[in-house]
Amino acid sequence: MTLDPSVSPAFGTANLSNCEREQIHLAGSIQPHGALLVLREADCRIVQESANAAAFLGLRGALRGLHPHELGGDLWRQIEPHLGRTADAIPIALRCAAGARGELNALLHRAQGGEIVVELERAGPAVDYTAEIQRFVDAILSSTSLRGLCDSCAALFCELTGYDRVMIYRFDDDGHGEVFAETRRPELEAFLGNRYPASDIPQIARRLYERNRVRLLVDVDYTPAPLEPPLSPVTAQELDMSLCFLRSASPIHIQYLKNMGVAGTLVVSLMVGGKLWGLISCHHYAPRFVHFEMRAVCELLAEVMGTRIAALESFAQGQAELAVRRLEQRMIQSVCREGDWRGALFDSAHSLLLPLNATGAALLFEGKTRTTGEAPGTEQIRELGQWLAPRIRTGVFATSALAGEEPAFESLTGVASGVVAAPISTDPDEMLIWFRKERIRTVTWGGNPFKPPSDNDDPTELSPRRSFAQWHQVVEGTSDPWSVAELAAARLIGESVTDVVVQFRALRILIAQDQLEHVLRQVHSAEQQIIVAGPDGRVLEANPALQDLFGAAKSIGHLDELPAYFLDSDSVRQRLHALRETGTPWRGEAMLMAATGAGQPVAVRADPVLASRDRVLGYVVLFTDLTERKAADRARERFRDNVMLSQRRLMGSIDSNTALAVESLMSSIIDNAQLAALEIADGLDTAGIPETLESVRASVARAAEVLEQISRAVGRAGGRDEESGEAP
Repeated sequence: MTLDPSVSPAFGTANLSNCEREQIHLAGSIQPHGALLVLREADCRIVQESANAAAFLGLRGALRGLHPHELGGDLWRQIEPHLGRTADAIPIALRCAAGARGELNALLHRAQGGEIVVELERAGPAVDYTAEIQRFVDAILSSTSLRGLCDSCAALFCELTGYDRVMIYRFDDDGHGEVFAETRRPELEAFLGNRYPASDIPQIARRLYERNRVRLLVDVDYTPAPLEPPLSPVTAQELDMSLCFLRSASPIHIQYLKNMGVAGTLVVSLMVGGKLWGLISCHHYAPRFVHFEMRAVCELLAEVMGTRIAALESFAQGQAELAVRRLEQRMIQSVCREGDWRGALFDSAHSLLLPLNATGAALLFEGKTRTTGEAPGTEQIRELGQWLAPRIRTGVFATSALAGEEPAFESLTGVASGVVAAPISTDPDEMLIWFRKERIRTVTWGGNPFKPPSDNDDPTELSPRRSFAQWHQVVEGTSDPWSVAELAAARLIGESVTDVVVQFRALRILIAQDQLEHVLRQVHSAEQQIIVAGPDGRVLEANPALQDLFGAAKSIGHLDELPAYFLDSDSVRQRLHALRETGTPWRGEAMLMAATGAGQPVAVRADPVLASRDRVLGYVVLFTDLTERKAADRARERFRDNVMLSQRRLMGSIDSNTALAVESLMSSIIDNAQLAALEIADGLDTAGIPETLESVRASVARAAEVLEQISRAVGRAGGRDEESGEAP
């Protein structure tokens, strides 16, 4: 659907054609099971309130202009110590009393415009969830597959919350959603496997799910309580309600739920690697209120689940990397033993195809074609290679619908609907190609995803059959889509073959003078930093990539000149001496002297090239910049220190009566995070490790803060019971 980006409909005025841009964070009203107060920071007086605030608190008249201490109870005494905190990410949860109501939960945060927002709900019972959380955390940690984890968590959340249906909803790379796991009452229709188009959850809603991790809709038939006045007196603008738990839901969303027969929902965000991976969506077919304490438990478990998902996905990538490294080792051994690497790559089809779950593969190298598994004919592969050449200049190319990309290849659909190609040298015609056969399948959508809404669509005219009845699409001409891990494996195999190709061609420099000029061009343009030296140590080739790494003003002429470029020059000199005098290979690290005088870590791999046992043809020295890997190692150390700091801070802030149970629970959460850190640190994307570890650390910190909220809520509730003389 084509949208005019200049138009952003106000909350409640959008229709199906422009709901993508509805300003749902500017709702201007709340759900009436609670009340909302907005305080001006300068004097902490109430300047804006929900229309039901006075009635909710059992008071008369408008509350605007009053100070919180004038509302009665201990609301002001509870919130005053926290006013200096930013609280713009996780609202501060407090137990308090105000007006004529009993105990309340107060949720305090600072809005985008600087206003202090206080949301009030009736408090839940004083229940210690520690043991239950520990049981659920143990179940999450024991899951060894993504499917098993999601199935287990759907059942756990259903048991915990009491909702009629709990779905684990996962987003794909295109933003479409799939019900990946489900637990429901037996008489309810199953939604498992249903897919929903990306437009069902607009981008603005996804951003809000990333900020406000738990959303409760008590009753779809509620009457919204508007904010009075509509504009914030502090900013003269509508109040930004992004972090408000009570924020009204979009009327379009409400109508969709009604059409499904759903009366109440609880939705918890699943964050993995700092991104919205999916949702835990709970549906009930009667109105249902869930206390803050239970919502906090759900958020905590979702954080643990997200960390476990990150660990499982990283483990799968690590296994693929291990298989690729073994393949690389066989290719290197084949070069040394047989003078070629292609046999090692194709002797075992399993090792080449399995990392990508491909059904066939082809190598285009130096004008020749070699295949394994189910693959097109040689001439067809050459034509495909010509088409792929300009598309792999920037890296790996992938498609699951080749004929859709280029109709001329429709005849290949049966054997090559899916294609992944990776460059293996600077020659655009040299590449590895993997194939996947066509898989004709039926995709079940929750409604027709291809029916565009019209401008005059009225949400009240939608029917469950038109909007949500299962719509089956027979998909032909495509393969199963390539996963992120599979594409990462393709990139890694391509890089490994590229390195081997560089070594193979460096060897040719020494043993095939008639090919010298051609091979030198290949080595010269390689991204791998390489030195090829003759038997006397004289440098035959030091490519520009190496010159860039060394920052050398002039060419390096001899291996003896190398130590001067390193901080640990004596050690480098000794290793090069051993290489030349005794033929001892060098595998290790050295500290290159950067232009600033600081050290730059590099990995070194140096080998003698032997014509026979006692005759050296020359030497090949490869360098690899380790800056990103070292940064990842430092990130892992910071992660470990910060995780333990979160535990110490938590244990210093909780009541001693619950300390042992909370410490055990926090230890389980930290063990889960540390396991995730180990898997992440061994993953494929070195450059992304610091950011991913930081997301896990932030998740642990958030979990610790939520756990602190739960502990404080339980501890304070217990304390109130003791003061009143009532049993807890």
